[in-house]
Amino acid sequence: MNVLLEVKELTKIYNVGLIRRKEIIAVKNISFDVKPEMFLSLVGESGSGKTTTAKIILKLTKPTSGSIIFEGKNIENINTLKELRQYWRNVHGIFQDPYASFNPFHKVDRALSQVFTLLEGSSFDKESIIKEALREVGLRPEEVLDKYPHELSGGQRQRIMIARCYILKPKLILADEPLSMIDASTRAGILKLFSRLRDEYKTSVIFITHDLGLAYYVSDEILIMYKGSIVEKGPPNEIIEKPQAQYTRRLVEDVPLLYKKWSGF
Repeated sequence: MNVLLEVKELTKIYNVGLIRRKEIIAVKNISFDVKPEMFLSLVGESGSGKTTTAKIILKLTKPTSGSIIFEGKNIENINTLKELRQYWRNVHGIFQDPYASFNPFHKVDRALSQVFTLLEGSSFDKESIIKEALREVGLRPEEVLDKYPHELSGGQRQRIMIARCYILKPKLILADEPLSMIDASTRAGILKLFSRLRDEYKTSVIFITHDLGLAYYVSDEILIMYKGSIVEKGPPNEIIEKPQAQYTRRLVEDVPLLYKKWSGF
């Protein structure tokens, strides 16, 4: 099977402190592949390097060393704004706090219209495409298009972020803790939207979470991150039934109901 994304020996070191300089290794020599239509979960506690990894893949921060290869091309060679927009069309991020992703002074219709700057060409029926994308994620256009972000619930804002993906149809989505600020009753619906994107548009998903139980139910493969390193990786059943790393065993012990069927997905 072809590889969509290759992460090769990726390291990110931050230098902190004004007087006494200190190095913090956020990501330490990690490597993994993402295949087409794959649902891959990065699992680990806060500070394990998951979000830093996502930011590097999205070209929001530079690695100290290592490389990201997308469709056979090193993203380090992306230099022009046109190239960057094309990359962001294909590799799109959805973040933990959907409110922070919106301009608070722009209504939903304007926020979604800006997505079209990532698409080549100008002959789009933007209004129809936006309305259809909102319906795809379970929202009524007439109820949300004229509203500001603060007038929407967390679940509605996250659905609008996913509606961007229905417009762009990216090849890879990086979803960084997309459920952490959403109530439990809404989470299953959001997960189903990711599943539909994979099934309908063959989109791959890198799902970033601290919740091993959740990753177990939705993933094709799980990577366990701890203190910037990948300490274990494999299929969900293998990770849960035969954990090798001490940190993984601790995560498994913290999910006592793991083998019970989760009716939400």
